[in-house]
Amino acid sequence: MSRLNATHDPALRSWVESANAPGTDFPLQNLPFAVFRRAGSGESFRGGVAIGDSVLDLGALYAVGLLDGRAAEALALCTRAALNEFMAAGREASGALRAALSAALCAGSPLEARLRSLLIPQSAAEFHLAARIGDFTDFYASIHHATAVGRLFRPDNPLLPNYKWVPIAYHGRASSVRVSGESFARPHGQVMPPGATRPELAATRRLDYELEVGVFIGRANRLGRRVPLAQAEDHVFGLCLLNDWSARDVQAWEYQPLGPFLAKNFATTVSPWVVTLEALAPFRVPWARPAAEPPPLAYLDDDAQRREGALDIQLEVWLDTADMRARGLAPQRLSHSSFRDSWWTVAQMLTHHTVNGCNLEAGDLLGSGTQSGAAASAAGSLLELTAGGRQPLTLSSGETRTFLEDGDRVMLRGWCEGAAHVRIGFGEAAATVLPALPP
Repeated sequence: MSRLNATHDPALRSWVESANAPGTDFPLQNLPFAVFRRAGSGESFRGGVAIGDSVLDLGALYAVGLLDGRAAEALALCTRAALNEFMAAGREASGALRAALSAALCAGSPLEARLRSLLIPQSAAEFHLAARIGDFTDFYASIHHATAVGRLFRPDNPLLPNYKWVPIAYHGRASSVRVSGESFARPHGQVMPPGATRPELAATRRLDYELEVGVFIGRANRLGRRVPLAQAEDHVFGLCLLNDWSARDVQAWEYQPLGPFLAKNFATTVSPWVVTLEALAPFRVPWARPAAEPPPLAYLDDDAQRREGALDIQLEVWLDTADMRARGLAPQRLSHSSFRDSWWTVAQMLTHHTVNGCNLEAGDLLGSGTQSGAAASAAGSLLELTAGGRQPLTLSSGETRTFLEDGDRVMLRGWCEGAAHVRIGFGEAAATVLPALPP
């Protein structure tokens, strides 16, 4: 488990004034990593770190040679167009660089004058995926989501017998993962219209979002070598926001017997910033099961998980329709939940993924599955919020929604906060739905 150190000190302030603003996602205590370049330029993509409303250019920082030792070695790995090698270097390398950056960006740092010219406004940057994603696995780790969705299709038996025992997942499509800000066209697929006797190929009419947490793998494990629970977090680089867009009518027709396919593989959106596990250390909370529920099998259970295996990440979904933008109306919040309610922890998901000897590689991406809470207002998808489309939502603009319409922009936001620690955030994972392309 990550431990608190000097970088978490709530008294720290940065000479980058915007990093000290109340409510900022990117104070000195965060320092998440991304891949970026100046917008509209022909520059190479390279690593950057968020500080306030700016990006510290790690490629330029390496060129001026201000860091040394392990931090400099880690910094060299951030000069590339993907952070796979940096992620693979392990928590010691990222921790060394994070500590050096914290000191360099701290108020009173002797490096301030040298570093000011290396800051680029985030508004003037364009972002790329933080890593080359070799594989993407999406879990189903919210029991509230699983129960709500199961109840729509199996009212008498919403949870299948294996759910409480197995971290359920499916293998997604890594090639269609895109960074926040990129739009996508409404997908086509086979659907079975109500009352019909044969399916048809059509653009989905039941397009949905899924509010998820993404997990980037750091250190790899060799094929045939499982990762014990106590070592699982040594293989995690950091977390991001993730939206696994879903075509619910396509999904309803195709998901049996093998599960998601075209209903899921057309688009997945992730936030550009990856928050390290070290930065999240102050926001660990106990992971527990209700007393009446079965405990996990031994390979998924230990004292450390029960003591601090969960993370209290606040999660929100916001919707901005084309009409709202045209009328100058603010986006509307649709839901608010917490990752601490997940049935499985990050470590448990990773350990189960490798228990059969499956090899995870640096830069691989795990999704948590839709994160919903017990309350109706904490539902992480429209499928839940509208009871499968039977109860439309009325928006502040006067529009209604059962599922997403063309022009809708969905924004996921996440943050951690506590009385004794500085709030840190994940930025935003946003994308806009475009009209379907001709079949």
